[in-house]
This record gives sequence, C-alpha cells and structure tokens, in this order.
Amino acid sequence: MRIRDPHQLFDAALAGDRTALARAMSLCEAGGAPAEALAERCRGGPRKSHVVGITGAPGAGKSTLTDQLLKRMAGVAGASVSIGVLLVDPSSPVTGGAILGDRVRMADHTLNDGVFLRSLATRGAHGGLSRVVPDAVRLLDAVGFDWIVIETVGVGQVELDVAAAADTAVVVVNPGWGDAVQAQKAGLIEIADIFVINKADRPGATAVEADLLTLAELRAGYEPNARAYPIVSTVALDGTGVDRLWAEVEAHRVRSTTDGSLAVRRALRNTVELAAHLRNRFEDSLAEKLVGEEFGVIAQELANGNISLANALDCAAAL
Repeated sequence: MRIRDPHQLFDAALAGDRTALARAMSLCEAGGAPAEALAERCRGGPRKSHVVGITGAPGAGKSTLTDQLLKRMAGVAGASVSIGVLLVDPSSPVTGGAILGDRVRMADHTLNDGVFLRSLATRGAHGGLSRVVPDAVRLLDAVGFDWIVIETVGVGQVELDVAAAADTAVVVVNPGWGDAVQAQKAGLIEIADIFVINKADRPGATAVEADLLTLAELRAGYEPNARAYPIVSTVALDGTGVDRLWAEVEAHRVRSTTDGSLAVRRALRNTVELAAHLRNRFEDSLAEKLVGEEFGVIAQELANGNISLANALDCAAAL
C-alpha cells in the first residue's frame, strides 16, 4: 500500500527506504499539516550533513560540474558516505512542477544507492531556490545524509539565496562573464566561498582569474579579516580540475568547522528561514486577497476616480 502518513514515511526514510524519502519530500513540497508534521520530526538533534551550494548564471556548466563533483565525492568517500542532491529547476508552465532538465546530465547516479537525487521546482520563487529547499535540506539531514548538494536554477544573474542555504557556497563563472565591477554589483563577492572558472579551456580564462583577484582586493578593502577565496579552474566536460574542487570543498568544511564560522552561519540561517517563511505567509495571504471580490470593488472605485490611491491602499490593507 502507498504510505501517506508523514510519521510512517519519516520512519521508513530513516531506515533507508528511498521510496519513502521521495514521498516524504513530496509532502514537504505540498505543504500543509503533513509537511508541518514532517518538520516536527526533523527538528532537534545535531546537524550532521554538510551542505554545498553550487550556483552561477545559465550556461555556466553547473549541472555537468555537479555531476562530476558527485562522481569524485562518491569515489573518494566510498559506499559508507551518502549524498543527497537537490536540483532546483524552473517550473513547468503547464504542470507547475520541475522541468527535470538537470536530471538528464546525472542519469549515471540514479542506480547509485549512495546518491539520492531530487528535482524541486522554483514555483515562482526568486533568488534561484525553491521555497521548500530549507525543509528538504532538514529532511535529508534528519534521515542521515552526510553531504547535501544544492544546484540552483540559472535565472540570468547569480542566485544569492544559496548563500543562506549552504555551508559552502561554490560560484561558477565562465570566460567572458563580465568584469569585476559587474560581479561586485551582482553580489558575488559577498556569497562565494569558492570560485570556479568552468570551461577554462576557452580563451579569456586568464582574464577571468584576474577579475576574481581584483574582487578579492576589493573585499579586503572593506573586510580586513576576510579570507581569500580559492579560485579553481575546471573543464567539467572531461573532469579537469574537479579533484581540486572537491579538495577545496572538503578543506572549507574542515576549516569552517574548526574556526566556528560554520556554527555562526547555521545560526544566521535559522533567522533567514524564519523571515522567509513569514514573508511567504504574507505573500500567500496577499495573493488570496488580490483575487477576492472586495479587492475588485476597491480597484474599480480607484479606476472610476471615486477614491484616491492612498484611500485605495488603506481600504485594501484593511481586508
């Protein structure tokens, strides 16, 4: 029988049932009382998983790079280590679900018992992540995954939300990406723990590295204690440089755990998640009001010139 009870699904997922885990993840996406029950089961206990966020503009090669990184992680760590992968995809305009574009490049991992792949639709969320990502991360952590990898959707600019969701943020850029000033405006300097110059076999890779070094100098100018971030050159298609990327990810995990910065980041994450959930609740409530009959009457009165915009706002806020 298909189990729908969130407590039974959680217990089965904790015992290693990947089908139950997939169904529990679907409950997280659906929201409501079952999702809240799952969240309660995930609450408390020490954080075991280390979360790696991989972000960058469309076409940067994030999916291919993630695929290669998973192969290194699984190969080095062996069968004793489990990896949960959250692939944030654009929403289908028809079904509202994930388009599953990234899964095509990671088909080799579907038969690996040590790797769990899940696509999540953005469903209108901004910042490159789905609303459900924090809950999905907490679920994967609670059922015992050692590593969690999040790949963001490309939306035309760097997705800054991944910095709040990840313990280690990897930013992927390409030759011809722009200059240091544009990167500064996009917020790259604020979120990256590791920079990756992918497609480094193309002309312009050296110029990109020079731009990133300029960014490091800019950061040192207003953040004197900032540590210089590693810059890794890769060619994801053939795996060049991915071994070094994995080494830098592992080094950042060890360093941030030792110096206490990981604990600070995770504490901040709780505040960010609370604010995000509160914002989502307000947005959902607002969306309901915007389609209501009373709002339609106010809008019509404004259109007819019977009330001012200020009066219309006051009336709408009182709904």
